Amino acid sequence: MPVRTRTAERYARALAAALAAVAGLLLAANAGPTDPSGSPAPAPVGESAPHLEELASVNR
Repeated sequence: MPVRTRTAERYARALAAALAAVAGLLLAANAGPTDPSGSPAPAPVGESAPHLEELASVNR
């Protein structure tokens, strides 16, 4: 018959599991390409967004 664990021991195991999960999530979130040459190039300045003069205006 298994021995019943103490409440403090269960909380300690849960805390350790939570810390391991947070550490894993932080490592996964920060994992990415270290070389910026693999990322797409930004759009040229003239093609990034239309100027205000090019937008259609609404006449009331």
